Amino acid sequence: MGILIDTRLCFLGCGNMGEALVSGLVQSGSARPENIICTDIREERLQELSSRYGVRTTANNIEAAHQSQVVIYAVKPQLMAEVLKETAGELDMSKLVISIAAGVPLRAIESLLQKELRLIRVMPNIAASVKESATAISAGKHAKKEDIELAMAIFNSVGRAVFLRENYLMDAITGLSGSGPAYLFIIVDALADAGVKMGLSRKDAQFLAAQTVLGAAKMLMETGEHPGQLKDRVTSPGGTAIAGIHTLEKGGLRTTLINAVEAATQRSKELGEMMIKYFAESNNH
Repeated sequence: MGILIDTRLCFLGCGNMGEALVSGLVQSGSARPENIICTDIREERLQELSSRYGVRTTANNIEAAHQSQVVIYAVKPQLMAEVLKETAGELDMSKLVISIAAGVPLRAIESLLQKELRLIRVMPNIAASVKESATAISAGKHAKKEDIELAMAIFNSVGRAVFLRENYLMDAITGLSGSGPAYLFIIVDALADAGVKMGLSRKDAQFLAAQTVLGAAKMLMETGEHPGQLKDRVTSPGGTAIAGIHTLEKGGLRTTLINAVEAATQRSKELGEMMIKYFAESNNH
Protein backbone atom coordinates (compact mmCIF):
# COMPACT_ATOMS: atom_id res chain seq x y z
CA MET A 1 0.00 0.00 0.00
CA GLY A 2 1.11 3.58 -0.67
CA ILE A 3 2.14 5.97 2.08
CA LEU A 4 -1.09 7.95 1.64
CA ILE A 5 -3.60 5.14 1.95
CA ASP A 6 -4.27 5.52 5.69
CA THR A 7 -3.53 9.25 5.91
CA ARG A 8 -6.38 11.60 6.81
CA LEU A 9 -6.32 14.65 4.53
CA CYS A 10 -8.44 17.75 4.18
CA PHE A 11 -8.70 20.28 1.38
CA LEU A 12 -9.69 23.70 2.67
CA GLY A 13 -11.36 25.17 -0.39
CA CYS A 14 -12.17 22.79 -3.18
CA GLY A 15 -12.25 24.72 -6.44
CA ASN A 16 -10.71 23.52 -9.71
CA MET A 17 -7.27 22.69 -8.30
CA GLY A 18 -8.62 21.11 -5.12
CA GLU A 19 -11.00 18.93 -7.12
CA ALA A 20 -8.23 17.93 -9.54
CA LEU A 21 -6.17 16.70 -6.58
CA VAL A 22 -9.09 14.85 -4.99
CA SER A 23 -9.88 13.23 -8.34
CA GLY A 24 -6.25 12.15 -8.83
CA LEU A 25 -5.94 10.71 -5.33
CA VAL A 26 -9.23 8.80 -5.47
CA GLN A 27 -9.00 7.53 -9.06
CA SER A 28 -5.38 6.38 -8.67
CA GLY A 29 -6.26 4.56 -5.45
CA SER A 30 -3.56 6.54 -3.62
CA ALA A 31 -5.96 7.61 -0.86
CA ARG A 32 -9.25 6.29 0.48
CA PRO A 33 -12.23 8.63 -0.15
CA GLU A 34 -13.41 8.22 3.44
CA ASN A 35 -10.04 9.67 4.61
CA ILE A 36 -10.51 12.87 2.58
CA ILE A 37 -12.49 15.88 3.82
CA CYS A 38 -13.33 18.76 1.45
CA THR A 39 -14.59 22.16 2.54
CA ASP A 40 -16.38 24.86 0.59
CA ILE A 41 -18.78 27.69 1.40
CA ARG A 42 -21.32 26.41 -1.17
CA GLU A 43 -23.54 23.53 -0.04
CA GLU A 44 -24.26 22.45 -3.63
CA ARG A 45 -20.52 22.21 -4.30
CA LEU A 46 -20.05 19.95 -1.27
CA GLN A 47 -22.87 17.67 -2.41
CA GLU A 48 -21.34 17.50 -5.87
CA LEU A 49 -17.92 16.47 -4.49
CA SER A 50 -19.44 13.91 -2.16
CA SER A 51 -21.50 12.19 -4.86
CA ARG A 52 -18.71 12.34 -7.46
CA TYR A 53 -15.81 11.04 -5.33
CA GLY A 54 -17.32 9.57 -2.17
CA VAL A 55 -15.33 11.97 0.04
CA ARG A 56 -16.50 13.54 3.28
CA THR A 57 -17.51 17.21 3.16
CA THR A 58 -18.16 20.07 5.57
CA ALA A 59 -18.51 23.85 5.48
CA ASN A 60 -16.49 24.04 8.71
CA ASN A 61 -12.76 24.57 8.08
CA ILE A 62 -11.87 24.23 11.78
CA GLU A 63 -13.60 20.86 12.06
CA ALA A 64 -11.89 19.60 8.87
CA ALA A 65 -8.43 20.68 10.07
CA HIS A 66 -9.05 19.15 13.52
CA GLN A 67 -9.82 15.73 12.02
CA SER A 68 -6.89 15.65 9.56
CA GLN A 69 -3.21 14.71 9.64
CA VAL A 70 -2.50 16.68 6.44
CA VAL A 71 -4.13 20.11 5.99
CA ILE A 72 -4.04 21.39 2.41
CA TYR A 73 -4.87 25.06 1.86
CA ALA A 74 -6.40 25.27 -1.63
CA VAL A 75 -8.17 28.61 -1.21
CA LYS A 76 -7.62 31.67 -3.40
CA PRO A 77 -4.51 33.69 -2.36
CA GLN A 78 -6.60 36.67 -1.24
CA LEU A 79 -8.52 34.43 1.19
CA MET A 80 -5.45 32.65 2.53
CA ALA A 81 -4.73 34.96 5.49
CA GLU A 82 -8.35 34.80 6.67
CA VAL A 83 -8.54 30.98 6.47
CA LEU A 84 -5.11 30.56 8.11
CA LYS A 85 -6.18 32.75 11.04
CA GLU A 86 -9.49 30.88 11.31
CA THR A 87 -7.79 27.47 11.52
CA ALA A 88 -4.54 28.45 13.32
CA GLY A 89 -5.70 26.90 16.61
CA GLU A 90 -5.82 23.46 14.97
CA LEU A 91 -2.29 23.63 13.55
CA ASP A 92 0.71 22.24 15.39
CA MET A 93 3.74 20.03 14.78
CA SER A 94 1.56 16.91 14.71
CA LYS A 95 0.13 17.95 11.33
CA LEU A 96 1.62 18.49 7.89
CA VAL A 97 0.50 21.86 6.46
CA ILE A 98 0.55 22.26 2.67
CA SER A 99 -0.22 25.47 0.78
CA ILE A 100 -1.04 25.58 -2.94
CA ALA A 101 -2.06 29.25 -2.79
CA ALA A 102 -0.29 30.86 -5.76
CA GLY A 103 2.06 33.72 -4.92
CA VAL A 104 1.99 33.17 -1.15
CA PRO A 105 5.57 32.52 0.09
CA LEU A 106 6.27 30.33 3.12
CA ARG A 107 7.64 33.47 4.82
CA ALA A 108 4.20 35.07 4.65
CA ILE A 109 2.52 32.05 6.25
CA GLU A 110 5.20 31.79 8.95
CA SER A 111 4.95 35.51 9.79
CA LEU A 112 1.17 35.28 10.14
CA LEU A 113 0.98 32.09 12.25
CA GLN A 114 4.16 32.68 14.30
CA LYS A 115 4.50 29.07 15.43
CA GLU A 116 6.64 26.10 14.51
CA LEU A 117 4.91 24.03 11.82
CA ARG A 118 5.76 21.34 9.29
CA LEU A 119 5.12 23.61 6.29
CA ILE A 120 5.28 22.79 2.59
CA ARG A 121 4.54 25.06 -0.36
CA VAL A 122 3.47 23.59 -3.69
CA MET A 123 3.15 25.13 -7.16
CA PRO A 124 1.10 22.89 -9.46
CA ASN A 125 -0.34 24.05 -12.78
CA ILE A 126 -3.68 23.91 -14.57
CA ALA A 127 -2.84 20.59 -16.26
CA ALA A 128 -3.55 18.91 -12.89
CA SER A 129 -7.14 18.76 -14.19
CA VAL A 130 -5.99 16.19 -16.81
CA LYS A 131 -3.45 14.49 -14.47
CA GLU A 132 -0.45 16.09 -16.23
CA SER A 133 0.59 18.88 -13.88
CA ALA A 134 4.22 19.98 -13.70
CA THR A 135 4.51 20.60 -9.96
CA ALA A 136 7.27 21.99 -7.75
CA ILE A 137 7.46 21.40 -4.00
CA SER A 138 9.50 23.34 -1.43
CA ALA A 139 9.69 22.86 2.31
CA GLY A 140 9.85 24.98 5.45
CA LYS A 141 12.63 24.41 7.98
CA HIS A 142 10.57 22.09 10.20
CA ALA A 143 9.32 19.78 7.42
CA LYS A 144 10.71 16.25 7.63
CA LYS A 145 11.92 13.98 4.84
CA GLU A 146 8.72 11.91 5.24
CA ASP A 147 6.62 15.08 4.82
CA ILE A 148 8.29 15.82 1.49
CA GLU A 149 7.72 12.21 0.36
CA LEU A 150 4.05 12.49 1.35
CA ALA A 151 3.64 15.76 -0.58
CA MET A 152 5.37 14.21 -3.61
CA ALA A 153 2.95 11.26 -3.47
CA ILE A 154 -0.07 13.60 -3.37
CA PHE A 155 1.03 15.69 -6.33
CA ASN A 156 2.42 12.81 -8.39
CA SER A 157 -1.19 11.58 -8.48
CA VAL A 158 -2.01 14.51 -10.81
CA GLY A 159 1.18 14.64 -12.91
CA ARG A 160 4.87 14.80 -12.04
CA ALA A 161 6.46 16.65 -9.14
CA VAL A 162 9.99 17.88 -8.39
CA PHE A 163 11.41 18.93 -5.02
CA LEU A 164 13.26 22.25 -4.75
CA ARG A 165 15.75 22.71 -1.92
CA GLU A 166 15.76 26.49 -2.47
CA ASN A 167 12.45 28.19 -1.59
CA TYR A 168 13.34 31.35 -3.50
CA LEU A 169 13.21 29.40 -6.79
CA MET A 170 9.43 29.06 -6.47
CA ASP A 171 9.09 32.39 -8.31
CA ALA A 172 11.00 30.92 -11.28
CA ILE A 173 8.71 27.86 -11.14
CA THR A 174 5.70 30.19 -11.27
CA GLY A 175 7.20 31.93 -14.32
CA LEU A 176 8.06 28.69 -16.11
CA SER A 177 5.65 25.83 -15.37
CA GLY A 178 2.98 27.70 -13.39
CA SER A 179 2.37 30.21 -16.19
CA GLY A 180 3.77 27.98 -18.95
CA PRO A 181 0.48 26.41 -20.10
CA ALA A 182 -0.69 29.90 -21.12
CA TYR A 183 2.36 30.34 -23.36
CA LEU A 184 1.79 26.95 -24.96
CA PHE A 185 -1.92 27.61 -25.53
CA ILE A 186 -0.86 30.72 -27.50
CA ILE A 187 1.71 28.71 -29.47
CA VAL A 188 -0.86 26.02 -30.33
CA ASP A 189 -3.39 28.70 -31.30
CA ALA A 190 -0.80 30.38 -33.56
CA LEU A 191 0.16 27.04 -35.18
CA ALA A 192 -3.53 26.33 -35.79
CA ASP A 193 -3.97 29.79 -37.36
CA ALA A 194 -1.04 29.00 -39.64
CA GLY A 195 -2.65 25.70 -40.63
CA VAL A 196 -5.90 27.51 -41.45
CA LYS A 197 -3.96 30.07 -43.51
CA MET A 198 -2.45 27.19 -45.47
CA GLY A 199 -5.89 25.72 -46.19
CA LEU A 200 -6.61 23.29 -43.32
CA SER A 201 -9.92 23.33 -41.48
CA ARG A 202 -9.84 24.96 -38.03
CA LYS A 203 -10.72 21.65 -36.36
CA ASP A 204 -7.98 19.68 -38.12
CA ALA A 205 -5.38 22.44 -37.67
CA GLN A 206 -6.02 22.75 -33.93
CA PHE A 207 -5.97 18.97 -33.41
CA LEU A 208 -2.71 18.56 -35.35
CA ALA A 209 -1.06 21.48 -33.53
CA ALA A 210 -2.05 20.17 -30.08
CA GLN A 211 -1.09 16.57 -30.91
CA THR A 212 2.26 17.76 -32.25
CA VAL A 213 3.03 19.56 -28.96
CA LEU A 214 1.91 16.49 -26.98
CA GLY A 215 4.01 14.14 -29.11
CA ALA A 216 7.10 16.33 -28.93
CA ALA A 217 6.78 16.61 -25.13
CA LYS A 218 6.37 12.84 -24.82
CA MET A 219 9.49 12.23 -26.92
CA LEU A 220 11.49 14.55 -24.66
CA MET A 221 10.24 12.86 -21.49
CA GLU A 222 10.65 9.29 -22.71
CA THR A 223 13.96 9.52 -24.58
CA GLY A 224 15.71 11.81 -22.08
CA GLU A 225 17.52 13.39 -25.03
CA HIS A 226 18.40 17.07 -25.19
CA PRO A 227 15.80 19.06 -27.16
CA GLY A 228 18.58 20.23 -29.49
CA GLN A 229 19.38 16.62 -30.41
CA LEU A 230 15.74 15.85 -31.16
CA LYS A 231 15.46 19.06 -33.19
CA ASP A 232 18.47 17.95 -35.26
CA ARG A 233 16.71 14.65 -36.03
CA VAL A 234 13.80 16.54 -37.62
CA THR A 235 15.89 19.01 -39.62
CA SER A 236 17.25 17.45 -42.79
CA PRO A 237 19.71 19.45 -44.96
CA GLY A 238 17.93 21.99 -47.13
CA GLY A 239 14.57 20.70 -45.87
CA THR A 240 11.29 22.18 -44.66
CA ALA A 241 11.95 22.12 -40.89
CA ILE A 242 15.21 24.09 -41.10
CA ALA A 243 13.47 26.70 -43.28
CA GLY A 244 10.78 27.04 -40.59
CA ILE A 245 13.36 27.19 -37.77
CA HIS A 246 15.24 29.95 -39.59
CA THR A 247 12.04 32.01 -39.60
CA LEU A 248 11.47 31.32 -35.86
CA GLU A 249 15.01 32.47 -35.06
CA LYS A 250 14.56 35.58 -37.21
CA GLY A 251 11.36 36.35 -35.25
CA GLY A 252 13.18 35.99 -31.93
CA LEU A 253 11.07 33.12 -30.58
CA ARG A 254 13.71 31.96 -28.09
CA THR A 255 14.36 35.46 -26.77
CA THR A 256 10.63 36.17 -26.50
CA LEU A 257 9.97 32.98 -24.49
CA ILE A 258 12.96 33.65 -22.21
CA ASN A 259 11.69 37.20 -21.66
CA ALA A 260 8.18 35.89 -20.92
CA VAL A 261 9.44 33.53 -18.20
CA GLU A 262 11.65 36.29 -16.77
CA ALA A 263 8.75 38.78 -16.69
CA ALA A 264 6.40 36.27 -15.05
CA THR A 265 9.09 35.37 -12.48
CA GLN A 266 9.61 39.04 -11.63
CA ARG A 267 5.86 39.57 -11.26
CA SER A 268 5.67 36.52 -8.97
CA LYS A 269 8.38 38.07 -6.75
CA GLU A 270 6.46 41.36 -6.60
CA LEU A 271 3.20 39.59 -5.68
CA GLY A 272 5.04 37.54 -3.06
CA GLU A 273 6.40 40.68 -1.39
CA MET A 274 2.90 42.18 -1.45
CA MET A 275 1.54 39.03 0.22
CA ILE A 276 4.23 39.12 2.93
CA LYS A 277 3.27 42.73 3.66
CA TYR A 278 -0.48 41.95 3.56
CA PHE A 279 -0.09 38.95 5.89
CA ALA A 280 1.99 41.02 8.32
CA GLU A 281 -0.75 43.69 8.39
CA SER A 282 -3.42 40.99 8.84
CA ASN A 283 -1.52 39.74 11.87
CA ASN A 284 -1.79 43.15 13.52
CA HIS A 285 -5.58 43.32 13.18
